[in-house]
Amino acid sequence: MELNLQRPLLFFDIESTGLNIPTDSIIELSFVKVFPGRPEPEIKTWRIRPWDYDGNCQKHISEEASKVNGVTDDMLTGCPRFLEVAPEVVSWLRDSDLAGFNSSKFDLPMLAEEIERVKLYCLRRIGAFDAPEVHKQKARQTLEAVDINLHDCAMVDVQNIYHAMEPRNLKAAYRFYCGGEDFTGAHTAEADTVATYEVLKAQLDMYKEPAPYREQVLRNDLASLSSFVGKKYVDFSGHLIYDDSGKKDPAHILINFGKHKGRSAKEVYEKEPSYFAWIDGGTFTLDTKAQFSRIRKELDAAGKGPASQEKIDALKNRFNGGKLF
Repeated sequence: MELNLQRPLLFFDIESTGLNIPTDSIIELSFVKVFPGRPEPEIKTWRIRPWDYDGNCQKHISEEASKVNGVTDDMLTGCPRFLEVAPEVVSWLRDSDLAGFNSSKFDLPMLAEEIERVKLYCLRRIGAFDAPEVHKQKARQTLEAVDINLHDCAMVDVQNIYHAMEPRNLKAAYRFYCGGEDFTGAHTAEADTVATYEVLKAQLDMYKEPAPYREQVLRNDLASLSSFVGKKYVDFSGHLIYDDSGKKDPAHILINFGKHKGRSAKEVYEKEPSYFAWIDGGTFTLDTKAQFSRIRKELDAAGKGPASQEKIDALKNRFNGGKLF
C-alpha cells in the first residue's frame, strides 16, 4: 500500500562511532525521501569523517561499532566532516516528517546532536576575536543553513509499530511457540513460570536446525542458552558491565552510565575516588552499591587505589620541602 502523505516523509538511518550520543559521532547517514503523489523516492547517502571540534582531530570508531558496521578509521580519512555536509543534510530534512527503525531512541537524537555541534562550532567561530572575517562569514552562512528544529517534525518509528502490533510478551511467545492458544492464568506467578518453561522447550524444538533466513541454531546446553542475555552485567541494574576481554578484574569492568560511561572502574577510582562515595550515598540499588564497594576494596587491597594523603604529604616533603611549586 502506498503512503498517504500530505508532505514529504524522510526515512533515515545512521551508523556511528558508538552508542553514546553525547560523545560519539555519525560516520554514515542515509536518506530515502518519499514525496506525495510521486512513485519513486529520492535517495542520498553520506560517508562522514567523525570529528572532534574541540580537539581538532578525527574521532576513533569503537571496535564494537566496527564489528557491526564494518567501517574502520582509515576508511573515512578522505571523507567530509559533518560540518561540511550539514547544510545539504538540513536541506533534505527541511519541510519533511521523519521515519526510521528505532530512530526515535537513537538515530534522531544523534542527528540532532551533530547539528547542534555544528551550530555551537559556528557560534564560537563568529565570536573568536582572532578569526579572519572570511571564516566568520562562512560560519554565519553555515549557521543560517542549518537553522532547523527537529522537534517540529512528526516522527514515525517503524519498530514501535512492529512491537505494538506484534507484542513480544510471554502470552505472544506462548501463542507463537506452543500451538497458537493463550495459556490460562496469565499474570499469575505459577502460570507464567510454567508457560516460560514450555516456551523454552518449544524454542529448542523450533531452532534445532538452520533455516533459509536463519543460520543460527539453538543448542540444548546452558552455555549456549545463557549467551543470549548479551552484555554481562556486574550488577543487576546494569550500571557496571564487563568489557569484551573475558577478564573480570576492575581494569576490565566498565562504568555503563553517566559522565564516566565506557571508562574502567579502575581508572575512575584512581582519578576520582569521590565518584565511588557519590555512588554509595546516591539513589542506587543496594546491589549496585555493593559491587562498587567490592571493586574499591579490591583496588585498595592491591595498592591500586588513589594515593593517600600521607603519601601525598611525603612526596611533597621529599621533592621540595613541602612546596609543590
